[in-house]
Amino acid sequence: MSSPTTTIDPQLARWERFRAGRNAALATEHGWLTLTSFQWLEAQPSKVELVPGLWSTDGTTAFLTASAADGLTLVETGQVVEGTITATLQDEESLMWVQFGGDDGKQVVVELAMRADKYAVRTRDNSSPVLTGFEGVPTYAYSPAWVIEGRFEPYAEPMDVPIGTANPLVDGVHRSVGEVVFRAPGVPHEIRLHAEEEKLGALNVTFHDETNGDTTDEWRKVFIPRPRPDGSVVIDFNRAINYPSAFTPYGTCPMPVRGNSVDVRVEAGEKLPQG
Repeated sequence: MSSPTTTIDPQLARWERFRAGRNAALATEHGWLTLTSFQWLEAQPSKVELVPGLWSTDGTTAFLTASAADGLTLVETGQVVEGTITATLQDEESLMWVQFGGDDGKQVVVELAMRADKYAVRTRDNSSPVLTGFEGVPTYAYSPAWVIEGRFEPYAEPMDVPIGTANPLVDGVHRSVGEVVFRAPGVPHEIRLHAEEEKLGALNVTFHDETNGDTTDEWRKVFIPRPRPDGSVVIDFNRAINYPSAFTPYGTCPMPVRGNSVDVRVEAGEKLPQG
């Protein structure tokens, strides 16, 4: 007598593996779920919230002055910070600079960041309730209808488009390399979305849709595998994910290019985080 068998949809199985990996990546130490502050540095050495020491910048370089009693050590070497140390970044760069707290002295990492040509610090605290209470990102059920064939129409040259970000004091730039063109369920016309290039020729599309502010965050993004030689692409909206700003008010995540919208409810991919 043969035993019963269960047929597993390969696409569904791959999506479930993707979801497991995505949740595991979010729940890492000092990851996006651990952000507890975002603070601009001042010209005069000053205290900042949640962090020992005195912090400042002359616009080009960031300075930190601390004593051994402050308990700060360099993330890279573990060396105790005693006296004044400096660091220099370019715009949009970040440095996991110093750490402190906890039994091992590594509970909180202080990230130095350059945003909008200004220095800021972000604290990443492994005791953040956003991390300790994390049980995975809610999602829509997997839907084959939202795995869509489309095409990529590249520009002759990349085009820099000004955009906003999750922080109203930080402007951004979207380097559009072309447009992804497709038809969505329930939409009679073609949709065109600006795309950025990722590693190995993959594409990243940041978009609005009609679920935003209801069941999903204000915008999401979806990665698209490298276009085929004929320009065709597969857009799997089941893999649409939130930016870090969906989980924390301390992100500077890019908004979509104006008009990068799917004018229907994209009921696929990640929903608003719980809590």
